[in-house]
Amino acid sequence: MEPPSAPPHRGHIPCQGLLLAVSLSTFWNTLTTAQLTIESVPTNAAEGNDVLLLVHNLPGNLAAYGWYKGDRVDPDQQIALHVIEQPEIIPGPLYSGRERMYPNGSLLFQKVTQEDTGYYTLQVINKNFHSEVGTGQLCIYKPVAQPSIQASNITVTEQKDVVVLTCLTNDTGISIQWFFYNQSLRLTERMKLSHENHTLTIDPITREDAGDYQCEVSNPVNSIKSDFITLAVSCE
Repeated sequence: MEPPSAPPHRGHIPCQGLLLAVSLSTFWNTLTTAQLTIESVPTNAAEGNDVLLLVHNLPGNLAAYGWYKGDRVDPDQQIALHVIEQPEIIPGPLYSGRERMYPNGSLLFQKVTQEDTGYYTLQVINKNFHSEVGTGQLCIYKPVAQPSIQASNITVTEQKDVVVLTCLTNDTGISIQWFFYNQSLRLTERMKLSHENHTLTIDPITREDAGDYQCEVSNPVNSIKSDFITLAVSCE
């Protein structure tokens, strides 16, 4: 029976749960009616990239549509309004100049920041003054930086010493995974991971533990490994 590999610890990422709820709601509603729905493309985006809130099932006979920051229609939170018979977009209080509206109702955000994370609401009004509303969500993440490893000792004696390796990172909302010789670390009964995978303790150390270790940090938009740290194990 093979020993278990070290599972990555996943930080708290609220967008995923919220997106699941929105997706399930959208799936159920589309089974019953062609409801106006909003999809974020991509689902998770890195700061500095462009993100599209893509509109599905836009109704016909439209007179106007407008976008709002938040999960409801609030004039104080309006980004922009487009009246179909007018060629120009009417900017709202929250228009930043990075937004672009398309004829199909979709909204493009250019060079997004983490402050753009949140819900967005589209209101469409037809020529009979019937209004319909759809809500989507942006999840923006800062790309993680390269971590480093701090070791309690890198030159140790077999069956005598204890080694504690710590993965150092300033990023939050991340997963951490450990690697040995560039392969996912297989835990032995002498190895213990902290609750958040930040530290790896080997007690006691043996010759089979000698070699190159790395830790990897990741979030929904990228991952990066630390440089190698090498443990040298000698016989007593």
